[in-house]
Amino acid sequence: MNFIETKDVVKQYDGHLALDRVSINVPQGCVFGLLGPNGAGKTSLIRILNMITRADSGEVLFDGHPLHEKDIANIGYLPEERGLYRKMKVADHIMYIARLRGMRSNDARDAMRKWLERFDLTQWAGKKIEALSKGMAQKVQFISTVIHSPKLLIFDEPFSGFDPVNTELLKKEILHLHDEGATIIFSTHNMASVEEVCEEFALINRSRVVLDGKVSEVRRRFSKKLYKVDIADTMKFDPVDGLFSIEHTQPSPFGGITADIRLAATVTMHDAVAYINDRYALTAFHELLPSMNEIFIETVSSNNHQSASHND
Repeated sequence: MNFIETKDVVKQYDGHLALDRVSINVPQGCVFGLLGPNGAGKTSLIRILNMITRADSGEVLFDGHPLHEKDIANIGYLPEERGLYRKMKVADHIMYIARLRGMRSNDARDAMRKWLERFDLTQWAGKKIEALSKGMAQKVQFISTVIHSPKLLIFDEPFSGFDPVNTELLKKEILHLHDEGATIIFSTHNMASVEEVCEEFALINRSRVVLDGKVSEVRRRFSKKLYKVDIADTMKFDPVDGLFSIEHTQPSPFGGITADIRLAATVTMHDAVAYINDRYALTAFHELLPSMNEIFIETVSSNNHQSASHND
């Protein structure tokens, strides 16, 4: 079941077409990546999902029904442009946001204490936000986003400004929220995080969805027939015309040779394994799938080229 659906959503600003019939499906309980270069339309779509703005046309469904103002209470939104009341104390700010989201005071206070402890911020509860470091302030914003346990969480560049340790902490908490049943939309330029966190994604470029699907399936769809081979032999490892070429070889730290090979178009992995195993002491053979970063660049570049050709 899809928790969020957009159907042919169009949004225009002063003659600029920000979204051109954008349709996405976010399954319930999914961590969904919303990807695209700057200016592609991601923020416009996020604003529509949060009812900050409205679509000019098209439909947005939330948990099976048309998105309504009452659904905002079930959404948590962490914007890329962080916004905190800097003169407020940490605890007062979190409580204020929790009450705005409809939480009872006792429930909000209990949830706040839990989150402050998890982020090692308990001792800062009585301090003004302006006294916090950038990383601590971002943790407070994260807590304010999730404190009311919303059904839908939208994170826009959530790791921006975090050091590696706190980035891992935030990833852990996002996945924990996912395990508890939240549906998560995750907008980022960090493609490594997409591979680690997201199950499905949609890539928007020039106001349109140009690629979508399950991360694992799309990576396999973009396969370049590139494989890593480990052989125990120290004898020369040669390419074979019509079977495979060799992209790179190096001595293996465990002895023998490690090589990256590219199979010919009509050759199967089984054929290559059989050939190599007959002639060498084959110890490992696995496919090197393209990264999401490579797929992002290839897809956006191709789409931009097609658009330029069409305009010419």
